[in-house]
Amino acid sequence: MRVLFGVLRLLAAAAIITAIAGQFAQSWSMVADRAFFFVNFFSFFTILSNALSAVLLLVGAWIAFSRPTDPSWFNLLRACAVTYMATTFVVYNLLLREISLDQATTVPWSNEILHVWAPLYLIVDWVLAPGRHPIAWKRLWTIAIFPIAWVVYSLIRGLVVDWYPYPFLNPAQEAGYGGVAVYVIAIAAFILLVGAGILVLSRTPWPHEIPESARASAPANAPAPASANAESAGPIETQPAD
Repeated sequence: MRVLFGVLRLLAAAAIITAIAGQFAQSWSMVADRAFFFVNFFSFFTILSNALSAVLLLVGAWIAFSRPTDPSWFNLLRACAVTYMATTFVVYNLLLREISLDQATTVPWSNEILHVWAPLYLIVDWVLAPGRHPIAWKRLWTIAIFPIAWVVYSLIRGLVVDWYPYPFLNPAQEAGYGGVAVYVIAIAAFILLVGAGILVLSRTPWPHEIPESARASAPANAPAPASANAESAGPIETQPAD
């Protein structure tokens, strides 16, 4: 099963890389200011989340071929990528599908891979691939770090160069910064909600039992069962009656 998902991860990574390269090449051939376009292209959340996913899929394939379970650092990064890709899927299909974004001409097959099929595969891989570990709830805030940093970067750069990757980030919209704030808060809440769901799935043994190595890595200061405490205390001595 691990080998099967290793192969699937290689195929998914190849599809994502091809889709990013296809859109980049098409747009590159049509823009005048290529330096400006290059930075803009890699400022889209979709491109960044897909690029991260492609790298993690390649690493995940190697891990699947060489190890029986996933290391904890990879498990957490993978949870982050799945959350970002699920967000990409929902936001694009609800808010952006009918909007033409500033990337010269959209390549239809690339667009579908990056916004639909790649996110769906990442979700399926998270649910079905063996080897994942339970993730602590405190790690939910780790998942939120990248989206927050991306929003801050997008808003600051937008003020400087007068360009925003998505219409809902542009304060020139009718609702101004208030509208931007509403969208950002709503999407941030959705990311945390999706992230929480991803953590729940990490702690669910279905369809694979949680690896023994993950069980063994449970906190050492967890309370021991009462029977174990009684045994460690040794035999109870009784005082003779007077």
